[in-house]
Amino acid sequence: MTALTIHDLTIEYTQGDYVIRPINNLNLEVEDGELVILLGPSGSGKTTLLSCLAGILTPTTGRIRIGDTDVTKLRGPALTHYRRETVGIAFQAFNLIPSLNARENVMAPLRLAGIRTRKARRRAEELLARVGLGDRMRHRPHALSGGQQQRVAIARALAHEPSLVLADEPSAYLDYVQVEEVLRIVRELATPGRVVVVATHDERLIPLADRTVELVPTTEPSKRASCCRALEPGELLFEHGAHSDFVYIVDEGEIALVRERPDHSEEVVRTVGAGEYFGELGPLLRLPRSATARAITPTLVTGYSPQDFKRFAKLPSCRPQKLTPHRSTKRTSAPAEA
Repeated sequence: MTALTIHDLTIEYTQGDYVIRPINNLNLEVEDGELVILLGPSGSGKTTLLSCLAGILTPTTGRIRIGDTDVTKLRGPALTHYRRETVGIAFQAFNLIPSLNARENVMAPLRLAGIRTRKARRRAEELLARVGLGDRMRHRPHALSGGQQQRVAIARALAHEPSLVLADEPSAYLDYVQVEEVLRIVRELATPGRVVVVATHDERLIPLADRTVELVPTTEPSKRASCCRALEPGELLFEHGAHSDFVYIVDEGEIALVRERPDHSEEVVRTVGAGEYFGELGPLLRLPRSATARAITPTLVTGYSPQDFKRFAKLPSCRPQKLTPHRSTKRTSAPAEA
């Protein structure tokens, strides 16, 4: 049974004068009882996506469904109920209340929901025992190790028996001994009636997952030394947020690198002419494109794989036989970032 569906999800936000799009047209279906790993480096949109799943942020376009509930349409009391009853969150920085002990931290969401003290205490004790902290219930966060604090955070996330559990970098700040215990608990959370989604850059979690989603997918090395494209004026080479594959050199013509402003107008970040290269940071660092590349005039470009480009850049002449651009061999000293 499909428990979580993400359809054509795009998330945008404004940073300074530009629009950032960490998630672009994401589609995903998750079955009941699965553990899903969102894998990617910092800035790839992992935490942003978790915030949308939790109903904290609203995506720009697209839909998120948990069972029969369209999360993106929830408002007011319905959204509050969803956040409280359906979703449990284990934050990267634990977010425990320093003045409360472990049991009181787990009791907090229950008491806020109006559950009586005795029942909330009993539930908290059950959950702490479940994560192996039955003997640390009266300890405050400062007296707990990082792994123990993370387990308290997981117990608190389970307070309302949510059908969706979200964990943001659960292995951060933990040594290898602490990580093993936390990862075991995370794996055990994914049971029938519950989906667990973990955002991480830690590849040690991959073997635990039923499904791994790479928000910045690893691309296979190109089997071609180069890829040539002829562009008409106004034609796009790549768009902001697209996955990166090649580093490009302009052989003829001009390319404009543009970024979208919050009012949907565009600003030309840089114009790249014949012999100049651009778009190197995306494929070299495994990041999405940070700008859109559009031809200004009839343009011819050659794209190189990251491996070939790095070899090209290191050669003193910068003009080896198989990497020579079609016409111009000039290189700029100030590369454009895209």
